[in-house]
Amino acid sequence: MPRGHRPARRITAAEAALGARLFDRLASGYVPTEAGLDAVRAAEEIERSGSALSRRVAARDTQVRGPLTVTAPQLLIERVLAPVLKDFATDHPGVELQLLATNDVLNLAQREADVALRISASPAPALVGRRVAEQRAAIYATPEVVAADPGGENPLDWIRFSHWPGPPESIRALRPNLTVRLSVDDMMAAIGAARAGIGATRMACFLGDTDPALIRVPDLPDFAYDPVWVLTHPDLRDVPRIRAFADFIAARLRGMRPLFEGQLSP
Repeated sequence: MPRGHRPARRITAAEAALGARLFDRLASGYVPTEAGLDAVRAAEEIERSGSALSRRVAARDTQVRGPLTVTAPQLLIERVLAPVLKDFATDHPGVELQLLATNDVLNLAQREADVALRISASPAPALVGRRVAEQRAAIYATPEVVAADPGGENPLDWIRFSHWPGPPESIRALRPNLTVRLSVDDMMAAIGAARAGIGATRMACFLGDTDPALIRVPDLPDFAYDPVWVLTHPDLRDVPRIRAFADFIAARLRGMRPLFEGQLSP
């Protein structure tokens, strides 16, 4: 059957089952009738009710076991979380961990994830959790770029984030002549470009201070960066495996505060 016919047949079948016309067939396409809009609203309500039921059922779990989906930024996983996840898995062998490495805002109400680790100034108000670490950021480059930089008001080759407003005023006041050599839209791209010696760039201290290929550009201050949060949906916070993971990860990240706050740089 041609693919284009399948939606039409499904609509016709649904209309026959409901005894109502759901769409007007116009030359420009399908336009929902009032009955069609009512059907959409009913379907959305069923989906919301199903998600709420799923959360309530999950909240009845009494053992630290079962599936657990965690989402976190990829670089946070690479530099910080991987050994922590290993330790949690060792301590709780009955928990089936699934890790979603993404910066995307996932819908915890729809159970796309159970726990979210986020770097954010203001996480979603519908979620609950804790702010586990404040952060600082600094300017990083390769030792070769730093050695060739005379400092002061001399030009400094710069890697710019296309969606960020630029370096803080505290940096621009000391280095007003930043020469953009490359624009990027991703932190991993910025790190790769900095490692290649294209120029200096800003990044969170937990990234720059743990990268053996990069050092801080001297005489430039660090500055505030978005904090780290551990979050879940209110209906899920008392599920034993979710509570156990959130408590475990929060304690470990709090123990890394010097790293996040940029206090480990020589």
